[in-house]
Amino acid sequence: MFPIERWYHNFQSYIVSLGIWLYYLYFLNRCLTVPFLFKGDKNKAVGIIIILLSLAVTYCFSAVSLYTPKPNIYDEGVVRLFPSVKQYQQAVWSLFMIVEAFSFAVGLFTQTEIQRSRRREVEAQRDRAEIDLYKAQIKPHFMFNTLNSLYGLFLTKNDNALPSLEKFISMMRYIHTTAQLEFVPLAEEADYIRQYVGLQSLRLNGNTHVNLNINIRDSSLKVPPMLIVTFVENCFKHGISTEEESTIDISLSESDGVLYFNTRNRIFPVKRIGEHLGIENCRRRLAISYPAGHRLSITEKNDIFTVELVINLGGS
Repeated sequence: MFPIERWYHNFQSYIVSLGIWLYYLYFLNRCLTVPFLFKGDKNKAVGIIIILLSLAVTYCFSAVSLYTPKPNIYDEGVVRLFPSVKQYQQAVWSLFMIVEAFSFAVGLFTQTEIQRSRRREVEAQRDRAEIDLYKAQIKPHFMFNTLNSLYGLFLTKNDNALPSLEKFISMMRYIHTTAQLEFVPLAEEADYIRQYVGLQSLRLNGNTHVNLNINIRDSSLKVPPMLIVTFVENCFKHGISTEEESTIDISLSESDGVLYFNTRNRIFPVKRIGEHLGIENCRRRLAISYPAGHRLSITEKNDIFTVELVINLGGS
């Protein structure tokens, strides 16, 4: 574009100084100017001041008189139309604009990625906080229901009272150890479901029949703790009666990294405070942990309540 090599030969210190300034300007814009412009009003003002100072420094470089223009010998283009604008001054401002545009483009791209990363981090922290809240809500919900069942067993001096208490203690130990974990082995969660069903079955009369089928091939897969058991608890919460016959079907299986969970029970309508809290918590936890890797279907037809849950554990 310009005879830089001739200028470097004749005005070496000037060209070196200009190159250092343009190099410094690139990092100045990337590291200071653009970040300041992304922040509050005060910081934006600082960014604008830096831009104005950059223009002033560049103007000082362009104001240095190196030679008298000779259009007929060296200069072309704009200099022929505007003889007062020396060709090296055109070069200074052209290079300034190139560096300014490129540094701003890189700086804007970097800041955009930083902002996106921060938003993702904030969303992840929010999701973790929500999950912790839902898990905290599950604990008292489970404890009150189970303690109520134990109270009934001890009140009637049932022989199953002591074994039920031992199961309850073991289950509380599991809840305590997994409280701070995001995922637990599927085999441990399945064993917890067995204990829960066993504990609840101890208090049932002859009117209720429970069919539990668990088939886990890959025990190394992991799931969020205390997630699936909420649906199991719902079966015992609404699917038993002291007077009418009822059947509770629970199935948990895994194949090729995909978890299949199904429950089916009759509904005996007993209104309870917060009866939908557990299911809504599960919906939200599934949406956070497996936004595109799960399918949950809950249907109620002819007093039969059915839950079908599929989770792609391999893609979690």
